[in-house]
Amino acid sequence: MRIIRYVEDVGSYFYMLKRTFSSFTKGSVLRELIFKEIEDLILGSFYIVAFISFFVGSVVAIQTALNMDNPLIPKTLVGFATRQSVILEFAPTFIAIIMAGKAGSFITSSIGSMRVTEQIDALEVMGVNSLNYLVFPKIVAMLFLPALIAISMFLGIVGGGVASVYGGFATATEYINGVQEDFNTWHLTYAFIKTFIFAFILATVPSWQGYYMKGGALEVGKASTNSFVWTSVLIIASNYVTTQLLLS
Repeated sequence: MRIIRYVEDVGSYFYMLKRTFSSFTKGSVLRELIFKEIEDLILGSFYIVAFISFFVGSVVAIQTALNMDNPLIPKTLVGFATRQSVILEFAPTFIAIIMAGKAGSFITSSIGSMRVTEQIDALEVMGVNSLNYLVFPKIVAMLFLPALIAISMFLGIVGGGVASVYGGFATATEYINGVQEDFNTWHLTYAFIKTFIFAFILATVPSWQGYYMKGGALEVGKASTNSFVWTSVLIIASNYVTTQLLLS
C-alpha cells in the first residue's frame, strides 16, 4: 500500500507540473504575482543568507587554519580552501537547505492555508487555473536564487578573509592570493547549474505539498514539515547526481 501511495504522490507531482505550465493567467496579473514572490522568497531571505554566509565562511577559514600543523604548508591554503568550500558546496547546497526551511515552509503554509479556507476552490470556480496562478510565479521568482547564491559566495569568502586577518592566521595578501590560486571557472558554472536545479525543487515541492494537503490548520503544519523533509532530501540527492555528472 505504501508503494502505491508513493506512486500516486509522484504522479500528482508531475500532474501538477503539467497544469502549472498550461492555461496561463493574464500576463499583467502574473507579472504582479511574480514581483510579489520575488520580494517574499528572494529579497525576504537576503538578511538571513548574508548573516549565515559571512560567519560560516569565517568558521571554514578558522578551521582550515587551525588544522594546518605543518609549517611548510603555505598560509595561502586558507584562502584557497575557503574559496573551494564556499563555491562548491556551502553556498549552493547549504543555503538551498536554509531556503527549504524558510521559503519552502512559507510556500507550503501559504498554499495550504488557501486550500483549508477554500480559496483555491474559489479560483477554480472562477475559471482560473489555480496551479498556474499559484505555482508558476514561485518558479519564476526562484530563478533569481542564483543571484542570492552569488552574494552568499562573496560574503562567505569575505567572512573567511576577515577571520583570517583579524585572527592572525594569514595576512590579507596571503588570503587573497589563496583565493585567486588555481581558480577554475567551471566550478562556478557547476555551482550555478546546481542552483537552478535546487531553485526548481524549492519552488515546486513545497507548492505540491501545500496544494494537495487535506485536513485543517493542524495538517498545514504537518505539510510544512513534510515539505522541508522532502525538499531537503531531493536537494541532497540531486546534489549527488549533479556532482557525479559534472565533476567526476
